[in-house]
Amino acid sequence: MKRRQFMRYAQAGLLAAGGLGLASGFEAYQAQTSNGLSIKWLGHTAFLFTGSGQRILTNPFRQLGCTAGYRSPKVSADLVLISSQLLDEGAVEELSGNPKLLYQPGAYQVAGLQLQGISIDHDRRGGKRFGTNVAWRWQQGGITVMHLGGAAAPISIEQKILMGRPDVLLIPVGGGPKAYNPQEAKQAVQILNPKVIIPTHYRTAAADGASCDLTSVDEFLALMEGANIRQVQNDAITIKPSDLPSEGSVVRVLSYKF
Repeated sequence: MKRRQFMRYAQAGLLAAGGLGLASGFEAYQAQTSNGLSIKWLGHTAFLFTGSGQRILTNPFRQLGCTAGYRSPKVSADLVLISSQLLDEGAVEELSGNPKLLYQPGAYQVAGLQLQGISIDHDRRGGKRFGTNVAWRWQQGGITVMHLGGAAAPISIEQKILMGRPDVLLIPVGGGPKAYNPQEAKQAVQILNPKVIIPTHYRTAAADGASCDLTSVDEFLALMEGANIRQVQNDAITIKPSDLPSEGSVVRVLSYKF
């Protein structure tokens, strides 16, 4: 999609274009309701987050390669967060309605929600192959969310400061040239120490044969020995602040309804 079309969607108030300066804003912001957050998996790194009276969609994709067998993530949303303009996480041409869209690093306020887009390389070559990925951090329904999108580079000290310790971390684990492999994902988990981990960006029955270069989630789960791992027999989960573990991390694997 052409840049001017992206700009037509991006109508949120930009607080800090540099993407550095909202580290304490999330902790200080107390106006959100805390009745919990519904997280629905739409395939790959696309999720619908519902809470605080808002619906946030992340990374709508086009159906090809690793996402060929998923249904198109055409859902109603108030805000869409994009990690990159690649076809598996930035296909916005068929969005329903007229949602606001954010796709650049920076600090934003939208409908009472504060969001931070954090730049991190989308490959292991300093972004020379796939450019920049935007990881998104926000609080909704009393839950602090960190969606790493297609992060592929190690998390720097500066990035860790912005990311903080998330309540829920959505992290790519299937590898390939533009996202964490299982070992890299485990290292990122150790750095961020999230309370709840939801794996994303891995090979499923949606993959179109040899055109998908991702591994399954099993290799990542095998590395998380000692963690509380549960396969959720649903494509959605609701998390309340009272559900969060007081220490350590839990892994929740959502099930796509093919």
